[in-house]
Amino acid sequence: MRGGLKLASKTIEVPDNVDMVVVLGQYDNRLRFLRKRFSVNIDISDKKIVVAGSDESVVETVENILSQVVTAAKKGYAMDWNEFESLVDFYSSWDRTSPQNTQESVLSGRIRPKTRGQAEYVDAMRKFDVVFSIGPAGTGKTYLAVAMALDYLKSGIVQRIILTRPAVEAGERLGFLPGDLVEKVDPYLRPIYDAIMDMMPAEKFYTYRQKGIIEIAPLAFMRGRTLNNCFVILDEAQNATHQQMKMFLTRIGFNSKAVITGDVTQIDIDKGNSGLIECESILKGIDGIAFVYLSESDVVRHPVVKEIIKAYENYERNRHEKDS
Repeated sequence: MRGGLKLASKTIEVPDNVDMVVVLGQYDNRLRFLRKRFSVNIDISDKKIVVAGSDESVVETVENILSQVVTAAKKGYAMDWNEFESLVDFYSSWDRTSPQNTQESVLSGRIRPKTRGQAEYVDAMRKFDVVFSIGPAGTGKTYLAVAMALDYLKSGIVQRIILTRPAVEAGERLGFLPGDLVEKVDPYLRPIYDAIMDMMPAEKFYTYRQKGIIEIAPLAFMRGRTLNNCFVILDEAQNATHQQMKMFLTRIGFNSKAVITGDVTQIDIDKGNSGLIECESILKGIDGIAFVYLSESDVVRHPVVKEIIKAYENYERNRHEKDS
């Protein structure tokens, strides 16, 4: 009791092998952020974090956020500040009055678009079988596609989720990298892992991977397959060649949906060979296919990211005019 008011309380235990700094942030900046954002008390005792407040649902929200950070740290992954803020925003958007508001509801991908462009993107994914999302970093292209895929999976509309991207940095040298096949390609698929880990418990994610319900693989692994009853996401599509893009798009089978995301300002291959750039002229106007364009106004990362994007766009525009 504090001032005659009964406080709800939740305790998160941090394993001995997890550094508290990884969980709480430098100088406890995550702790201060959560206290201010949710108006809760958070106390640290040895390897325990105690969250207390007058609203039990708010306390549970903060507990879920910290538990996800601890789970990621146990797996050897330290979230950066942008990922932490995205996690907080995600849990803050839950409808806490819903009886379905449990840890399992993370799978539903109930993430609200935060800009008009993102709303159009989500609407397009619902209406069209093939959606191209083109825009700069931080606009939620991959994040919203993963959220929609998880929603389709939980609703039973699809049976599997397949997430892929070109392993451009590896090139033809993939076989010379150390480790087994998974260890070779995992670094190039890390951003997709990060998006999923924000939306569902790590244990469930790894179970789904083992069962093949969620598959994450390099684009080259899609050759020769027919993808039925799937939600397929091709990420970083600006680095897919003409041949790779054609191969991917012709893999789509019955009762499947495909989302292709990319940033045409960050092409790591010969620009003239980017399959994403030419798709617009080849496929635009075909029924069932939609193109959604996001801009710096749709960036939901740190505000300075918008200014960085604008500065680079101005620089590249001026350089192009000078070259011309």
